[in-house]
Amino acid sequence: MSTDKTIFFISVALITIGIIFSLSLSAYVSLQVYADEFHFFIRQLGSGLFCIFLIWFISKLDPDRYFLPLGFALFFIFLFLMSVMPFLSSSLVTEIGGAKRWIKLGSLSLAPVEFFKVGFIVFLAWSFSRKLDHSDKSLKEEFAVFWPYFLVFGVVTYLIAIMQNDIGQVIVLAVILLVMGSMEGTSTRFFSIAMVAILVVVVLAVAGSEHRILRVKSWWNSIQGTILSLLPDDIASKFRVSDAYEPYQVSNAYNAIQNGGLFGTGLGNGTIKLGFLSEVHTDFILAGIAEEVGVIGLIVVISLFYVLMFRMLKISNRSENRVYSLFALGVALLFGTTFFINSFGVTGITPVKGLAVPLLSYGGSSLVAHSIAIGMILMISKKVKY
Repeated sequence: MSTDKTIFFISVALITIGIIFSLSLSAYVSLQVYADEFHFFIRQLGSGLFCIFLIWFISKLDPDRYFLPLGFALFFIFLFLMSVMPFLSSSLVTEIGGAKRWIKLGSLSLAPVEFFKVGFIVFLAWSFSRKLDHSDKSLKEEFAVFWPYFLVFGVVTYLIAIMQNDIGQVIVLAVILLVMGSMEGTSTRFFSIAMVAILVVVVLAVAGSEHRILRVKSWWNSIQGTILSLLPDDIASKFRVSDAYEPYQVSNAYNAIQNGGLFGTGLGNGTIKLGFLSEVHTDFILAGIAEEVGVIGLIVVISLFYVLMFRMLKISNRSENRVYSLFALGVALLFGTTFFINSFGVTGITPVKGLAVPLLSYGGSSLVAHSIAIGMILMISKKVKY
């Protein structure tokens, strides 16, 4: 059996696109902050080349020998790091807005949650394959089987949503947990109850943070005109918000997409990066791509993601090993959910969550973690019969 070369080359293509736009979109902010227009580009270039090698290296490993040890190492090591981060001194962690999300490694920073997500998928794939099946069970029996996973998820929610103030990552993990569980044998009734329960947790997490409430209100302020125009005036007035600021990131992203048109302004000729949106090479990279290479270029990027996820799901469907099958499904969900949450936030469909686009956005931790996931997918693809 051979590795899935399509996944490898698409991953390399996406990493390369990310490197190119890390130069095009970050030059202005690099000059402003570091007086070096190549600061972010050089770091992303180094990370990208390392990650291409990492994908190739992991893909060569024997999955029957290395898959679970690597996955469990990611799960336990980075769960431990997330647990101790809140208690580390500021000299060891980077703190933004009171949240400690990155561990300092000299001039580099490490975001444990990015690696933990991959380990979490391995843990669920291994455990679900042992504990769940498609036999008929009562609702009580399903809860008896599933409650340890809710307990683990509760701990993870506390560490990420409360201690790191990052609810976006929790939403991604919740989708992975629910869909993987559903595919491995939970009933539709149990899935619906679990989904409602997790939605309640998310709502409570938002309600418990003034910062999140303001973010939701600003998002609603940007779309309420369109939504409320469909309702009678007396009803619409009850839902209208007038004391929230306009989310400048989304409005500037709109302007970038509109400015790019069908074919774009040309690589390097965009204007959104000129101080209008400092995160354009990270969270809003899709808007920057749309401005410089247009809707056509953006469609190409989106198509690459679709093919990548399709190949992962194909591996999941054809794998005879349940652990490998569930892992491939989980990674496809990781890429797909993160991509959609980011794109929905950029276009204002949902509040901005601050999630990096896999393999594209600037950021070493995200790039390395997603590359490890790709390498593990290629590792198990050798066991799949096409």
